[in-house]
Amino acid sequence: MELTVGQLAQQIGADLVGDGSVRISGVGPVKSGDKNTITFVKDSKHIASLETSRAGAVLVSRRIEELAKPQLIVENVDVALIEVLNIFAPRLRQVPEGIDPTAKVARDTKIGKGAAIGPGVVIDDKVEIGENSVISRGCKIGENAKLGKNCRLDSNVVVYHNCIIGDNVVIQANTTIGSVGFGYSCIDGAHRLIPHNGGVVIEDFVEIGANCCVDRAKFGDTVVGAGTKIDNLVQIAHNVVIGKRCLIAGQVGIAGSSKLGDGVVLGGQVGVSDNIEIGDGAMIAAQSGVTHSVRAGEQLFGTPATTKRDALKTVTLTRRLPKMAERLQRLSERIAKLEAAENDKR
Repeated sequence: MELTVGQLAQQIGADLVGDGSVRISGVGPVKSGDKNTITFVKDSKHIASLETSRAGAVLVSRRIEELAKPQLIVENVDVALIEVLNIFAPRLRQVPEGIDPTAKVARDTKIGKGAAIGPGVVIDDKVEIGENSVISRGCKIGENAKLGKNCRLDSNVVVYHNCIIGDNVVIQANTTIGSVGFGYSCIDGAHRLIPHNGGVVIEDFVEIGANCCVDRAKFGDTVVGAGTKIDNLVQIAHNVVIGKRCLIAGQVGIAGSSKLGDGVVLGGQVGVSDNIEIGDGAMIAAQSGVTHSVRAGEQLFGTPATTKRDALKTVTLTRRLPKMAERLQRLSERIAKLEAAENDKR
């Protein structure tokens, strides 16, 4: 697709400053964009980069004086950028409405109007699929599972039996919902699996990345709250409850029966111990290990995770350890010489 800057400004409701005839076919970064891309600047520290940028136009929140490029002035650069990226997104072939001939769908499945079932999909008994949902190639949906309206399951997603997925949910490729949790009892010297008879509830507007696992509960449900966004390669264990509008980055692991409040942010590779609670709005920095419950609004990092202030002290002292060790060695040598000299006097 190719649009003039003027056409693009009209589509996103921007005020245009400069030449509206410049043709744009994509979005690019400030430094490496070319004459056919539009770039964006959200803060003043990047304005200087525009002087040398080859981008054909720029999205800004206020007019930049003496800038020769066409400027699309918008109220919120992030919102406008999302619109522009959607405009220039690749037009890929979609799963057509209806059921692909190679799909295996149980007779008592309820499929809503406008839904699309792709090649090689397997849907078991008593499943419900909401209106306009898309089930891509190779997905498997188990008995009694329910999928709401306007959902998208990418290739090879597995949804086990008795799991409930709300409306407007996106689950990316190769993710598994409802697998058996990692719960064992040692009986007569052998580890025996504890049955997991509960389910999983994924609420509305949740987005789950690729290659994630959300385990089913032993009893009750594992829950992912509405509006939560989960990155790739995340493990959510049995009976975990995640609040609304949380952000969970890649390679996070949340152990069984832990509870996250609303608006919690977990950085990459955070590990959360079992049976603890993280309060609303708490933020845990990347690679932290959370071993105790966290109050609402706290910001922690480190292993074990602690307050930002205490963690910074620990980091500072740790970096000083080599010099402190050298100093200690010198002091030890001086003490040894003083003691030897004192012994010689006796």
